[in-house]
Amino acid sequence: MDNGNCLFSTSFEFAEIEVAKNSMTVFTPTIDVRDSLRATWAEINLGNLRKNFQLIKDRVGTVGVMLVVKANAYGHGLVEVTRGLCDLAECVGVAVLEEGILLRHQGIMSPIIVLGGIWGDQIPLFIEHDLILSASSIDRLLQIDDAAGATGKRAKVHLKIDTGMERVGIHYFNANKLQETALKCANVDVLGIYSHFANAEAEDISHTKLQLERFMEVLAFYEKRSINRPTAHIANSAAVLRLPESHLDMVRPGLLLYGVHPSANIPGSIDVLPAMAWKSRVVYFKVVPKEHPVSYGSTWISDHPVRMVTIPVGYGDGYMRCMSNRSQVIINNRKYPQVGTICMDQMMVNIEMDSAYNGDEVILLGSSDNSCISVEDMAVWANTVPYEVLTSINTRVPRVYV
Repeated sequence: MDNGNCLFSTSFEFAEIEVAKNSMTVFTPTIDVRDSLRATWAEINLGNLRKNFQLIKDRVGTVGVMLVVKANAYGHGLVEVTRGLCDLAECVGVAVLEEGILLRHQGIMSPIIVLGGIWGDQIPLFIEHDLILSASSIDRLLQIDDAAGATGKRAKVHLKIDTGMERVGIHYFNANKLQETALKCANVDVLGIYSHFANAEAEDISHTKLQLERFMEVLAFYEKRSINRPTAHIANSAAVLRLPESHLDMVRPGLLLYGVHPSANIPGSIDVLPAMAWKSRVVYFKVVPKEHPVSYGSTWISDHPVRMVTIPVGYGDGYMRCMSNRSQVIINNRKYPQVGTICMDQMMVNIEMDSAYNGDEVILLGSSDNSCISVEDMAVWANTVPYEVLTSINTRVPRVYV
């Protein structure tokens, strides 16, 4: 929805999806967000995302870049981020079939690869919606070939090789069997081959280099047979920064695209820009007397009277309960501590004897004139990784695109 310089999106954009055998219906109710925008929202800067994408392209040179938008584009909004950046990308990467189908229903025509595992009954839907499958075993590849033959269409696949993650993919020492089988499939076009690093963010990257060596041995299959290899990719955000020999034909930056470095210890960083700010407003003010405990479990109590404000955001929105009594927010350019147990829909902030009024803006994530709360800060408070912080901000929080 266009509203001046902003586009608004709510959870209704992420449609209710009904799968019935070989069909999918997408329901997308239309509402005017200007009439219903919550007092808590996330601002997504599409311009910063495009700048970040270009910075990554500059780093990797002529190598292709996949636009990774799995998990609701790391919380930034699957459809709008894809629309805003797909013209820059070699292809679009999602994690599950439903994400790919939703993008097709929204008119996205770019090549889309589903990077996650699949089960056999899903294969006709991939073919129907022209989505690229990850073929992670000989049995799955043969199923894909049979399903494509039954429809009279060709299936598009990337072969998935496990070089040390032990998640999905045929082991590198058995990969040649999958590659040989792919050459014999009558209804399959092998467009790519890939693996995934397990420890590229670690200070010690010896295992990462071992994985790359294993993957290169797998790729030697094509040179030995004088066959043009399909597009090869293994580099994630950390490898984009620190392991240029892993860039190969295409890279798959995730967190880096969204303006967050995968680790503070990685050399060769680039000046990506945060793309999300998470904001709310003060909805209640009161003076809490001394020795009056705050919130569930009475986990916080003051020995003197304090001014307290209530913010309409909680773990039901993805503001994690484990950050209780640890996190901070910015109000009127000053940082204040969140106190008491974070509730499902609300939390309390101690402003001591300062002033705040109903409607005052509260920055949960982002910057004011002289204060900043980063994704990394929130990850420390939650004892987790930035990936989880971003992807935990659920679709109950409206996204505002600027």
